[in-house]
Amino acid sequence: MEVEIEVEGEGEEEVMVTPGEVVGKSSKVIAGRGTYLSPHNQTIYASISGRLSTVSPSPDSPDQRSTAEVTALRSHGSVPRPGSLVLARVTKVMPKMASANIMCVDSKSVREKFSGTIRQQDVRATEIDKVDMHSSFRPGDIVKALVLSLGDARAYYLSTAKNELGVVSAESMAGASMVPISWTEMQCPVTGQIEQRKVAKVGR
Repeated sequence: MEVEIEVEGEGEEEVMVTPGEVVGKSSKVIAGRGTYLSPHNQTIYASISGRLSTVSPSPDSPDQRSTAEVTALRSHGSVPRPGSLVLARVTKVMPKMASANIMCVDSKSVREKFSGTIRQQDVRATEIDKVDMHSSFRPGDIVKALVLSLGDARAYYLSTAKNELGVVSAESMAGASMVPISWTEMQCPVTGQIEQRKVAKVGR
């Protein structure tokens, strides 16, 4: 849903928005706190849930666009933003993407439910066309990922296309916590069975 922003006189119009909601076009408003500009379509989106307000420019300002700001209704709890590092639990794996629930943002737990999507092109940095989603992730895996942006359906686009990003915790068919043995494999310590994953490289 697109929120039309209009500022009349000296007043400020306020509405409630959620992450991913359009708050305006950059031709009409400036991205302020709690919002961000998407360069590819010059659209400004809300990055947090809260109250949207538009602030009129001063009469002598060379830029006469209003500023859009979103003020969170509560200050506690972390919110994913482009550039944040998150831990997420994979919930569903499909041929072209995997869905996940974000659990932590920059090492802080979240209080609200945030969804993430890892697209095939964002799994790794090389040989992108050869990525097999089912060999990279399984439901229940915990992945460390980078937030790229807000995507469709209010789910954040996540990337694991760095050596230190990917699966950090996975359970084997036998119910044991698997041990990484390479960047693409994890092994069950109980059965010795090896499973494919996009493994996060652990610093030594």
